Amino acid sequence: MTTKRLTAVAGQDEGLNARLERACWGLFLVLVGSVALFSPDGLRDALIALGVGIILLGLNAARYSSGLRISGFTTVVGFVALSSGLGDLTGWDLPTLPVVLIVIGVGMILRHTVDRREERPEAFSE
Repeated sequence: MTTKRLTAVAGQDEGLNARLERACWGLFLVLVGSVALFSPDGLRDALIALGVGIILLGLNAARYSSGLRISGFTTVVGFVALSSGLGDLTGWDLPTLPVVLIVIGVGMILRHTVDRREERPEAFSE
């Protein structure tokens, strides 16, 4: 079984991550400028949210495929923005804030559980 590296190594990988982030900032600026220039007023917020979600999830997909560590924060923000944009475009009233709070809470619980497992002495591990 092969596994991918998911941690940044000093030098080359950090440079790749910085280039990916700069490219996504460029995409974000083009998105906001294009939407402001070409879209009707009623769709602007939805299109920007949808675009931000796609950009952030694409950034993390590129990080993963390059062997870089993905960001949990930008992944969650990407999913929230994507779902918010889709909800606005389709007319669905999605409960974005409650879902975000639940996801953050579950993440905190899981992180605590994983941290506690790593702290247990070997005599108590399974």
